[in-house]
Amino acid sequence: MAKQRRDLGTRLPASVRIRTIDVPDGRMLHLPGRGTTFITDTPGPADDAPAILLLHALSTTGRLSWFPSIDALSQRFRVITMDQRMHGRGIHTDSFTLQDCADDAAAVLDELGIDTAMIAGFSMGSLVAQLVWRAHPNRVGGLVLCASADRLQSKFTERLVHQSVSASVLATRRRSLERRRDFEQIEPRNDIHRWALSEFRSTRPLAAAHALAAIGRHHSRPWIGEIDVPTAVVVPLRDRAIPPKRQRQMAARIPGATLHEVDAGHACCVMNADAFVPVLTEATTTVLARWTENRSLGEAP
Repeated sequence: MAKQRRDLGTRLPASVRIRTIDVPDGRMLHLPGRGTTFITDTPGPADDAPAILLLHALSTTGRLSWFPSIDALSQRFRVITMDQRMHGRGIHTDSFTLQDCADDAAAVLDELGIDTAMIAGFSMGSLVAQLVWRAHPNRVGGLVLCASADRLQSKFTERLVHQSVSASVLATRRRSLERRRDFEQIEPRNDIHRWALSEFRSTRPLAAAHALAAIGRHHSRPWIGEIDVPTAVVVPLRDRAIPPKRQRQMAARIPGATLHEVDAGHACCVMNADAFVPVLTEATTTVLARWTENRSLGEAP
């Protein structure tokens, strides 16, 4: 975990180091009966642009996972990010399930007055995206699943990785909790590197441990073949967290899913954004074309 935090401060993409990235401002949004979370809402090219809701990876935030992608996506979409519960400025709670995260995402759409959106998720966020479709199918026009899987911890080595990471997270909790009680909110326009590090540190270690446990219980294989909306699967070819072979196998189980590969590792949404963003753009464009065709034919959603 410590190495990952150092990398965020020293290995941001060259495009981030060379020029200023336009990280959108955000606001707190109250979700009745659920809590309050932090969102960004970037307008698209027209008032009626389709919406895309971006769901972030473990131990990050909506802006941190997606800030390199927002500008490119806003050329076609109204782009929304949210901090998921127990992450960043997401809903404060003592419990964490991926299903609750999916219901939170649907609640964000409710509060923003969005009937149907494309849902894109990276790693943990991709698992939540699957569950958004499962629980709220009429709200989902299409799915983009990045660095995803339909089941985790099916092998002993993967269980060992999850258990060891969880143990290390819990071991650091005592010495780090107090100094992270109120994380430093740094404006990205002033120092993109310090901002990224502060966003990463805004998720408490105990919250990450809860999320890891929930990720380990994810098992959508029995129903993933029922997904009936346009779907694209983005596979990082050098992913060491979720083997690319298993990501492709998941894609093959989803009727009509398209496959989009990026020559990068698991954290490519930030660490190798120059390679990731064009592939993500291609994937979302493909899903949008099929979603638009479905609407023109009068199909739901």
